[in-house]
Amino acid sequence: MEEKLMSQKKPAFPVNDRFNRYLQKYNRNTKIPVFYDDLLRFSGSVVVYDQHDEDTFWVRCYYPEFERVEIDNSLKKVYTILHSDGSDDSLNYLNVDAIDYCTFGNSKPFRIKVRNILNDSFTYFYVKKADASRLYGLEFEHLLSPHRINFLVYKDTLIEEHIAGIPGDVFIEDHLPKCDLRAQTQIAKQFVKFNERCTVRLLGDMRSYNYVVIPTHDFDHVEYQIRAIDFDQQCFEGNLKVYRPQFFKENFLMVQLVSDKLENSSIEQYRKEERSLLAKRMINTQSRYKELIRCMINDHVSTKDNVKQLRNELYSFSKDMKFKRASTMGQILRTALDFVKRNYENVNTQRMLD
Repeated sequence: MEEKLMSQKKPAFPVNDRFNRYLQKYNRNTKIPVFYDDLLRFSGSVVVYDQHDEDTFWVRCYYPEFERVEIDNSLKKVYTILHSDGSDDSLNYLNVDAIDYCTFGNSKPFRIKVRNILNDSFTYFYVKKADASRLYGLEFEHLLSPHRINFLVYKDTLIEEHIAGIPGDVFIEDHLPKCDLRAQTQIAKQFVKFNERCTVRLLGDMRSYNYVVIPTHDFDHVEYQIRAIDFDQQCFEGNLKVYRPQFFKENFLMVQLVSDKLENSSIEQYRKEERSLLAKRMINTQSRYKELIRCMINDHVSTKDNVKQLRNELYSFSKDMKFKRASTMGQILRTALDFVKRNYENVNTQRMLD
């Protein structure tokens, strides 16, 4: 019988004053003209299907005519705040082509499609309920991953940029079987690094539909990266396996690929590489990282039972007594990241002495 990894539906956590001041300091907190609840006032919807005529779990929303004009103008303004200087100069050249609502998952986001009518190029952004754990996830992604991410929060509403890529489940089913041996080996390497990154920074629930695979064409081959797109499960669950993508059945073919294409020594090398990069990013963003982790240490983004379970599992895994003394998820995360940083600094010091 398959082990059930996720214990319960995750609640939303409010953004406290200290974290709110942090977000203001780093220009994440910006006044916007539309709220999540405003978009819930749609009067009808139709199901959105993919190219294979399968339900995408998104519905396209329709609004009363007297509200649609105001909503469209507000969303275009949000787009300019997110991607530009927030001025009204380009509003006449923008059009809101679609407002879609997701019926699946915790965050129930709205996906907004904005098109430039001068050249027909378009992009997306998302409107979600502001949740402290998701905001911590976004900030840690920005500071500790290879990728930068842009988002805004105002009161109870989160505006999040679209992360382009091939959804993991689509990639595994449609693209992976067509990859040559070189590409498969590179994808296996990237999954090992992605798995390590999520585990160390305690980003959970990386089932295949919660990350994207990004192919980049070099002059003689294609490079691949794997990037998280859902940050809802930052430091909530107590089960350590939730923070390790390798344990989700949706990722079985990726795990099998790693087993088939990589030697154990290579797997350990790639894990070490990713931990070293995480340590370097902590050092390079030291001031901001310390402010963020202090916010989380003094916040509550999980249950007492989950905190107790996770600290015990991490102590059993690492034998680091600091995990046993942790009373919040922030303290657990700091201990995990400090462990990685300390090991990196010790190795570097030893190499210099040698």
